Amino acid sequence: MTADRDRGRRVRRGPTGATKVADMENAVSRPPSGAQWTIAADGHQAVIVEVGGGLRSYRHDGVDYLDGYEEDEICPGSAGQVLAPWPNRIRDGAYTSGERSLQLDLSEPARNNAIHGLVNWVSWHLVEQTPDAVTVGYDLPPRPGYPWSLRLRTRFGVGADGLRVEHEATNTGDEPAPFGFSMHPYLRLPDVPVDQILLRVPGRTRVLLDSRLLPVGVTSVAGTEYDFTAPRPIGDAVLDVAFGDVVRDDDGGSAVTLAAADGASVVHVWADREFGWWQVFTGDTLTGQRHRRSVAVEPMTCPADAFRSGRDVITLKPGATWRGAWGVRPGA
Repeated sequence: MTADRDRGRRVRRGPTGATKVADMENAVSRPPSGAQWTIAADGHQAVIVEVGGGLRSYRHDGVDYLDGYEEDEICPGSAGQVLAPWPNRIRDGAYTSGERSLQLDLSEPARNNAIHGLVNWVSWHLVEQTPDAVTVGYDLPPRPGYPWSLRLRTRFGVGADGLRVEHEATNTGDEPAPFGFSMHPYLRLPDVPVDQILLRVPGRTRVLLDSRLLPVGVTSVAGTEYDFTAPRPIGDAVLDVAFGDVVRDDDGGSAVTLAAADGASVVHVWADREFGWWQVFTGDTLTGQRHRRSVAVEPMTCPADAFRSGRDVITLKPGATWRGAWGVRPGA
C-alpha cells in the first residue's frame, strides 16, 4: 500500500488502486471530549459534549457558573459527567441481584471500588438539536458486571429560567434492572472563594463514611458542623458528603443554594422529586488550580454503595422508563 500527501490529507492507495483519504487536520483537531454542541437563549449558554454526554460549560450573561473545562482538555474530576447506572461508589465492585453475584471493573483501584457508573467515558450520539436545546443518547449494552441493557437520553435546554436538564432511562431488556442516577456539575460564583460561599443544603441527615469513602451509617446533621439547612459560610469545612432526608419544596423537589455574602451573586441547583440525595464536594482532593476552586453539587437518586445496601435503588422493569430533571438557576 502506498501513501502520498494531498493538501494536508494522507491518501492511501490499495492494491486495486482504490483510495482511502484520512483528513489529518480533522484527526488532530478533534477535541478530547468529542463533538461539541452549543445551545443559547436569553443570555444563557451551555456546551454539551459527545464523550459522556456531559456538560462542559454553562454561563449567563458572560459569567461562568459552571467550573467546567476547556475544549482541549480531558474532563477533570468528573466535571459535568453523567453517572449511571449508579452514582458514587460500590464497595469492591461486587454486589448481588436476585441469585446472581456480579463483579464490576474496579474503576477506582486505589480504593478498590467501582465508581460513577458505566457511561461517563463513552461516546453519546446526537438525537435532536435546536438553537436552545440538544438531546443526546447512549444505548448501554449488557456486560458481565451489569447484564442489563438501557436506553439513556438527556435533553439539555436553556431559557429565561436558566439551565434545565431532563433524563430518561429505559430498560430495553427482558429482566428487571437495578438503577441509580446522578450528575456531577461543579458550581462557582464570580470572585467568591469557596470558604466565603454561603451554602444551603436541604439535607437533615448525612452519610458516615469509612476510609474508602463508603457508607457505614447515617446520622442527623442538626447542631453539627454539617448542618447547612440554613445558609452559612462553608469556611474551612472539608465536604465530600451525601445529604439525605431532604426538605422538600411544595412541588416535591429540592434545591441547593450557593450565594455571596453581599448577595451580589447567587446560584441555585434544583432537582425534582426523583432525587432524594445531594452530594456536596468542596474539591479538597483535587490537584493544581482545581483544588478547592468550586463546589460539586450532585443530585442523586441513591447514596453510595446502593447496589449492595438496596437503599433507594430504582428497579426498572422491562420496557419501563425512569424520568428525572434538575437544573441551574442563577439569581435571587
